[in-house]
Amino acid sequence: MTETGHFALVLAFALSLVQVALPLLGARTGDARLMAVGRPVAITCFAMTALAFAALVSAYMLSDFSVVNVFENSHSQKPMLYKITGTWGNHEGSMLLWVLILTLFGALVAAFGRNLPATLQATVLSVQGMVGVAFFLFILMTSNPFARLSPAPIEGRDLNPILQDVGLAIHPPLLYLGYVGFSICFSFAVAALIEGRIDAAWARWVRPWTLVAWIFLTGGIAMGSFWAYYELGWGGFWFWDPVENASFMPWLAGTALLHSAIVMEKRGALKIWTLLLSILAFSLSLLGTFLVRSGVLTSVHAFASDPSRGVFILAILVFFIGGALALFAWRAQALAPGGLFHPISREGALVLNNLFLSTATATVLVGTLYPLAIEAVTGDKISVGEPFFNLTFGPVFAVLLVAVPFGPLLAWKRGDVLAVAQRLSVAFALAALAGILALLFLDKNAALAALGVGLAFWLIFGALTDLAMRAGIGKVAPKAALRRLMGLPRSAHGTALAHLGLGLSTLGVIAVVTLQTETILTMKPGETVDVAGYTLRFEALNPHRGPNYTEDQGVFPVFDADGSQIATIISSKRLYTARRMPTTEAGIETLILSQLYVSLGDETDDGGIVVRIWWKPLVTLIWLGALVMMIGGTLSLADRRLRVGAPARPKKAGHAAATT
Repeated sequence: MTETGHFALVLAFALSLVQVALPLLGARTGDARLMAVGRPVAITCFAMTALAFAALVSAYMLSDFSVVNVFENSHSQKPMLYKITGTWGNHEGSMLLWVLILTLFGALVAAFGRNLPATLQATVLSVQGMVGVAFFLFILMTSNPFARLSPAPIEGRDLNPILQDVGLAIHPPLLYLGYVGFSICFSFAVAALIEGRIDAAWARWVRPWTLVAWIFLTGGIAMGSFWAYYELGWGGFWFWDPVENASFMPWLAGTALLHSAIVMEKRGALKIWTLLLSILAFSLSLLGTFLVRSGVLTSVHAFASDPSRGVFILAILVFFIGGALALFAWRAQALAPGGLFHPISREGALVLNNLFLSTATATVLVGTLYPLAIEAVTGDKISVGEPFFNLTFGPVFAVLLVAVPFGPLLAWKRGDVLAVAQRLSVAFALAALAGILALLFLDKNAALAALGVGLAFWLIFGALTDLAMRAGIGKVAPKAALRRLMGLPRSAHGTALAHLGLGLSTLGVIAVVTLQTETILTMKPGETVDVAGYTLRFEALNPHRGPNYTEDQGVFPVFDADGSQIATIISSKRLYTARRMPTTEAGIETLILSQLYVSLGDETDDGGIVVRIWWKPLVTLIWLGALVMMIGGTLSLADRRLRVGAPARPKKAGHAAATT
């Protein structure tokens, strides 16, 4: 099976070469037969890559330690779930997952892109195949997941213990579906530049793919944040780690691309800017791939890689980013710039949205790459952490959030900002009331916290106001308003939900950052501590044996103000026997939307143990908001206007050939 997987990978590489050459040649010469080759080749390439991936999964499930990758990242005593997820818990396996998703998107364009013009589809598949060729070559030359060991070891070295978690089953696939999903937007942009034609129909075709990538990337970032929060025992949800930033930057650029594509589709404007964003979103994804796998970073998220791999990925990075930007510089001036609009309009609001998102992306990019540049030039190691990003990214993003509710209520082409402000007056009043209540009842000295709470509710009530105005609530009878509300396009509900989810996440972040409490103390069995109106008692430290680890479990019953036990928190310190590597498993109890978080430290000589206890108010809203954003994106994707495809171009006499 392993040799079958290796052969399938080589065959997928060969098919990618065919996918690059023949459809592009057909598109340039007008040969319909050559263009038609792209569809079956793209689907077959995905099938071969899926076979290779299945072969590697099979090797992990069977604990085939004759495969170097399995030997280095698995163990016979590891639970089956973590054997499977260990397939992508390493460099070679995760790169195979990367190209699997790359070929999946190519196959989807081949299968569901029949409403595309034949030349455009052929060129898109060719560009997608070009990316595939580069990464298949990278895997086969530097990162072969099917390399053999002879003689085969009896036992493996086991997977990194912090990766033996159910979060790893969800986080990387979601993240890669977002990361790699932007490759289709990139392929559409390069294809448009090659053809020298871009219009509203192009925006209609590219927007669903952008939305799919954005939905999955949102889920991947949120799942990664949640995994780091509960698995690493540090009590935080975001560290501004360079690898975290590497996934956040494509999300910011992808969000800007979504909004820009709407302007282009509706009004035929921002054509050149939308093309550039399509290139930049995937370019930032490639940059993230380089940062994770080049060895230039030391991070819990990074794969240890040798320099040759980093040089190879850097060459891929330079070729695709540099090539696409050079093509853009050459052809962009020949493209029509698009329609004009008044600054005070929905188009203007979306341009403002793009301006702030692009600036926010630039600040994160500078903060991420500056330490690497300084080290490369001078050899000095510096760190750029939370203070920098709070002072640069924070204000830019806060202003963006203030402007978000205005956009959906402004009219296309020319709007009335005063009229929109009047419509949002109730939302503003409710948000101000929320901020005042937070100031009075939570912390009278936390003015910034009150402003943050008010901003979060401004987003939430602003999103609800959009739906209320569209449904005519307050202007028509309740039943009629309900019918209007249910009859709104799914994209309208999706937009409102996405903005509402952003408000929920903002509220969670503000509450945790400004109102959380931390208690560090040494506890002995029987001792208690009061935290946020609850009482925790340290009952015992009990030994426990897992399938491939041993641990000491700290048991903490939780009591409310009345003395009734409402929960039991179990926090532990584990030792994985194969790698002799310790980990801390935090104990977390969710109380409505807030959490008690308990992490164990070292034992003391007098029989006690160091305990860190956090009270994290409304922390679950951070990830609940991301889930609501994903639901909003999915609703927008389900809108009939996206599912029926782009409108046909109007036919003109004597110009029929150009419209097919």
